[in-house]
Amino acid sequence: MAYFITTEKMSVGYDGHPLIENIDIALEKGEILTLIGPNGAGKSTILKSIAGQLKLIDGRVIIDGKDKENISRDEMARTMAVVWTDRIMTELMTCEEVVTTGRYPYTGRFGIPDKADREAVREAMELTHVTEIGDAYFDKLSDGQKQRVMLARAICQEPDIIILDEPTSYLDIRYKLEFLSCLQELKRKKDLTVIMSLHELELAGKISDKILCIKDGYVDRCGSPEEIFTKGYIGELFGISEENFLWYL
Repeated sequence: MAYFITTEKMSVGYDGHPLIENIDIALEKGEILTLIGPNGAGKSTILKSIAGQLKLIDGRVIIDGKDKENISRDEMARTMAVVWTDRIMTELMTCEEVVTTGRYPYTGRFGIPDKADREAVREAMELTHVTEIGDAYFDKLSDGQKQRVMLARAICQEPDIIILDEPTSYLDIRYKLEFLSCLQELKRKKDLTVIMSLHELELAGKISDKILCIKDGYVDRCGSPEEIFTKGYIGELFGISEENFLWYL
């Protein structure tokens, strides 16, 4: 089978010291992969390494048959978008202006959006249900609204892959569900491949095609939600007694 994105014997870490080694991931286009594991296990390190913010210690990332190291910066900006939990500096920008900044791979040296750019902004805002707040100042929004605007900004890049690090952090349950519903809708409508980390295990089980489990510096298990959420495994992964995870047993 020809997968859309794979990692081959990927090792990640800092300053040449591996934190997690031999990470093998294989995703078809349009699949959602969620990373789970204890705090500090290295989920964010894996995401940043795939995104190119950290240099790989070993191994390769292959995207649509191409080694990521051989993909130009401009092409990568049109292929992959990222949404981190860090807040951007908006300086009294409206939501629509924030979303429009996602068109930077296409607007040329002067950054002036044309008709096609504006149409991409409109579509992204519709898909993430933020059209009605387009004129509102970004800094005045709720956390849930801000996350959806940032997702729209990423979608504006028209990527094939989107990477998200704990995208539902600080959101109440309503906004968590709304945000993850947006991702599922984008998967269906755009054939978007999603790689993300989540703390909410029940939500991960509902939204993911595959789940990657990180523990003690290695990939402990990778498979479908049905393969991951087996009797006793989640308690073992997090080092917590089974009675705390009765809903997964």
